[in-house]
Amino acid sequence: MTYSREELINALCAEYDYLCHDDFNPDVDPTLDEYMESIKHYTYRQLVEETCTDETYTLEEFMERWM
Repeated sequence: MTYSREELINALCAEYDYLCHDDFNPDVDPTLDEYMESIKHYTYRQLVEETCTDETYTLEEFMERWM
């Protein structure tokens, strides 16, 4: 299945928000808005790479979890 850039960005931001919720360090971690700003300029391929998916943990599984 193919996902839009917007869908990938939204899913990545949802994952980032979840991961930083209890462990956010303002001295080193970008805010959610800063993270979104940084990845919105990524190419489609870079966005997919940012998901850290592969044959074991597929992009479809990532998107099901974070969309």
